[in-house]
Amino acid sequence: MKFTDSPVIDLTVNGTKLSIQQDNGSMHVGTSVWPCSLILSKFAERWSTLDSSSSSSTTTTSPNPYAELFDFRRRRGIELGTGCGVAGMAFHLLGLTEIVLTDIAPVMPALKHNLKRNKTALGKSLKTSIVYWNNRDQISALKPPFDLVIAADVVYIEESVGQLVTAMELLVADDGAVLLGYQIRSPEADKLFWELCDVVFKIIRHLHHDYAYEETDVYIFRKKVKKNEVESES
Repeated sequence: MKFTDSPVIDLTVNGTKLSIQQDNGSMHVGTSVWPCSLILSKFAERWSTLDSSSSSSTTTTSPNPYAELFDFRRRRGIELGTGCGVAGMAFHLLGLTEIVLTDIAPVMPALKHNLKRNKTALGKSLKTSIVYWNNRDQISALKPPFDLVIAADVVYIEESVGQLVTAMELLVADDGAVLLGYQIRSPEADKLFWELCDVVFKIIRHLHHDYAYEETDVYIFRKKVKKNEVESES
């Protein structure tokens, strides 16, 4: 991979600088840094409960609506389609110390290159795993469920949408959450994605002007209670 031919992306999270090298000339979109991963990282930083005195905590008179969501103590997290690892590294710096960064095999060299490049900032080597969303054995090997599933800019091919939604459903705990950085890349994939997600998840959209970028939004998904589960509880 020719990382030196592409611009380096710097991102400061919780006072620590991450430096991400890209390979924009490769055949795989995962070797580039996309805006959604940066937006999702800044969203998490904005509402982080890691340390009230940290740079990520801004002065506000309003209560933090995401205090429970971003309290990462004793939480397990996983990132789908991590690419160069930006969002996963950011969440680690914000206190999600048990996190697995996943992507397809051809993207792993870019991910591992950037994890090694930022090892001093991260304080340790983060866990990685090759995961294809349609591979149930790979998903099972991760030992779900996870409290938090992270994904950024992963909806762009219509054929993979069903696999992605199924993977999210299998990986996230019943009381967990999916955090999605999203931008429309394909009208067909977009339409199918929201149709399938509406069946499985309750969806909350959030965008804050401090980190807005074009059409990029942040969504929080919570699992819907299935009808048979409601009947069994009544």
